[in-house]
Amino acid sequence: MTCPAYTIRNLSKVYGEGEAAVHALRGVNLDIPEGELIVLLGPSGSGKSTLLNILGGLDRGSDGTVMFRDRNLSEMSNTQLTRYRRDHIGFVFQFYNLMPSLTAFENVELVTEIARNPMSVEKALEMVGLTERADHFPAQLSGGEQQRVAIARAVAKQPDVLFCDEPTGALDSTTGRAVLNVLRDVNERLGTTVLIVTHAAAQAKMADRLIRFADGDVREMVLNADKLMPEDIEW
Repeated sequence: MTCPAYTIRNLSKVYGEGEAAVHALRGVNLDIPEGELIVLLGPSGSGKSTLLNILGGLDRGSDGTVMFRDRNLSEMSNTQLTRYRRDHIGFVFQFYNLMPSLTAFENVELVTEIARNPMSVEKALEMVGLTERADHFPAQLSGGEQQRVAIARAVAKQPDVLFCDEPTGALDSTTGRAVLNVLRDVNERLGTTVLIVTHAAAQAKMADRLIRFADGDVREMVLNADKLMPEDIEW
C-alpha cells in the first residue's frame, strides 16, 4: 500500500465568529497517497481551495491535525511553514502570477535561486515545451504558454507535491488539455504528487483518484481504473 503524503484528521476551518461564522471545513478526515495524480472536485464554496491552502502551508486549520509524512503541519511555526513550502511544495494557480518585466527564463530562474535542489531552467522549460519561448516576456505569450511557464517555475523546485488550483480555468479546451498533459507528465516522469483542485468534473477521468468535496467535507472518493489521456477528455 502506498504511504500517504498527507494524513488529515478532524480538520476544521472557521472564518469569523458567532452568527457570522463561516465553516469552510467541517472535520475532514482524509489520506492523500504519495505519487498519485488526484483531482479534488467540488463547486465554488465547497471548501476545496481552503483545504489546498492548508495542505500547502498557506493557511492553518482552526482545529484538527495535518501530517505531511511524519511532520505535523499544525504545530509548525511560520518560519517552519515557510521552509516547508520552499523545500517541498509547488503551486500553480488559475492566474499565472508571472513577473511581467521578466522573460519566461527569468521567471523560472527566480525559483531556482532559492530552491534546495532545483533542476536547470532549461530542463524545466523543456518539460513544458517552451524551450523556443524562453526569451519572451509574459505579454508576448498566450494564456496557455503563460500557464506552462508557471508550471515550469513550480516544477523547477523539484517539489514533492504540486498543488494546482483551477489551472485550466482561464483556458480554452485545446490549451487546457495541453496544460493537463504537462501536469500528467510531471506526475509520471518525476513521481511528483499532483493535486488538481477544480469544478470541471471531466478532468477527474485523467486522475488516479477523485475526491469529491461538498459543504466543507469529503463526500466521495473514487479510484480510477481506466484513466483517460487529457486529449480524450470532453470539455
